[in-house]
Amino acid sequence: MRGCCPVNELVSLLPIVGIALLFWFLIIRPQSKRQKALVALQSSLTVGNEVMLTSGIFGVVEALDDERVTLRISDGVSVHVVRGAVANVVPPAEPETPPATTEA
Repeated sequence: MRGCCPVNELVSLLPIVGIALLFWFLIIRPQSKRQKALVALQSSLTVGNEVMLTSGIFGVVEALDDERVTLRISDGVSVHVVRGAVANVVPPAEPETPPATTEA
């Protein structure tokens, strides 16, 4: 009467299901969140943003197209790249303030 207890068979599958869930939570879910964030970043580009490409080149967005971005990487030097090459938007640098002097 092996077929009388399907619960035992389900219990034997629990470790496999647990490993699959753990794999999903640790690997697949974070990667899909990163991918969605990157797509949102690439679609929200505006002219004037300073960006870093996946190759490590920095530039300022001069023009945008549906698929391409024109970057100024130096004075008089512009390149066209696909939006997928943009890895990060560089935040504007805060101006340095001199340290406060304390007089005794």
